[in-house]
Amino acid sequence: MFIDTHCHLTDRYAEPDTLDAIVNNAKNAGVGALICACAQPSDFRPAIEIAKKYDNIFCTLGIHPEYAGKEIENSFQDFLNNPKVVGIGEIGLDYHYGIENKKQQIELFKKQLLIAKTHNLPVAIHSRDAEEDTMAILNDSVRGVMHCFTGSWEFAKTMLDRGFYFSASGILTFKNANELREIFTKIPNDRVVIETDSPYCAPVPYRGKECEPAMVIETAKILSEIKNLQLDELESILESNTKNLYPKCHVKL
Repeated sequence: MFIDTHCHLTDRYAEPDTLDAIVNNAKNAGVGALICACAQPSDFRPAIEIAKKYDNIFCTLGIHPEYAGKEIENSFQDFLNNPKVVGIGEIGLDYHYGIENKKQQIELFKKQLLIAKTHNLPVAIHSRDAEEDTMAILNDSVRGVMHCFTGSWEFAKTMLDRGFYFSASGILTFKNANELREIFTKIPNDRVVIETDSPYCAPVPYRGKECEPAMVIETAKILSEIKNLQLDELESILESNTKNLYPKCHVKL
């Protein structure tokens, strides 16, 4: 089965009355499991409830850097022992719109990394225009995935050496993503997973539409081409990689 390792499914992103259809569309497309990512504390409880309702949905808990400066100490404590919580994410750094709150972002990032280490959970890392600081903060004592990876090959090499995985999103299918596709040809097969980041980053041929987990298949098709693998070969590799990355993700169809 294919696994969408990063999709936003809480009611800020997906209407509750459409969730059954979203999950069924994914299953019909061969996407057997979904990992619902959180971006702020108000997502945590809804994500847990979604994961509780659907056997094939898991979640990661995290606070996106755009919410840096907000108190987090009590945000995680009621949820981390839930068996459906497979990781901490998405967390990281984002300097795309400026570095005015750089200090607060770094502080938030470090606090959440400590939570991940304390609870032995992998991390899903958001890094945008912040490669140098991301590399300086992350080390081989943390395990996880570079979510929706669009970074440089130098960045990739460093994080490969530290044991990280790399998640391909719909961006891989974009016409102007030749450099990114080249980087993914270099990333070892056993370090790659896929995601939609839905409702964002809809892949070709769905660009401009709201993304949903079923569309991860389009990313898989392009990834199989650049990796010179049959789609079913890639499917098996990605499932194994995802379960190595997220050991608590144990869906069986």
